Amino acid sequence: MIEFLGPIIPHLKALHISMLVIWCGGLFALPLMLSHHDKATGQADYSRVRRATHYGYTLVVTPGAVLAIASGTLLIFLREVFDLWMFAKLVFVALLVAFHAWVGHTLVIVAETEGTHRVPPATGPLLLLLVPVLGILTLVLAKPDLQGIPLPDWLQEPLGIQLPFDVPSR
Repeated sequence: MIEFLGPIIPHLKALHISMLVIWCGGLFALPLMLSHHDKATGQADYSRVRRATHYGYTLVVTPGAVLAIASGTLLIFLREVFDLWMFAKLVFVALLVAFHAWVGHTLVIVAETEGTHRVPPATGPLLLLLVPVLGILTLVLAKPDLQGIPLPDWLQEPLGIQLPFDVPSR
């Protein structure tokens, strides 16, 4: 660990956790808000819901995601957490990012198709979102020993192969 950065670790963890709460909370709220995108509710209500989902996604949820990922990445390197449970957690974080991208895509489709796109009911996406969120919580809180999981040799040992491009020398 870089010694002079040690005192900021608790602050960085607090930032990481608070941004995760904003990110995940927003990802739970947005499918519920999307399910209210219905022209039958009236133009004023539709516009209000449309603006709320757009600004919530672009000004709250996405910056929360970026800060959560950036602070988490910094914590990995500052704390030198290179355990197998952390790599498994990163798989669930990738699923969370994919869900985030799907929500953004759905928001764009709803905005551009003007009522011709049917938003799925919120139940399916919310149950799907529970998988990465509960996976992350389980791995972070339990920190299980996953060394017993058989992995192929090519994944456990460096192969000594050059990168497929030249790295400039300094």
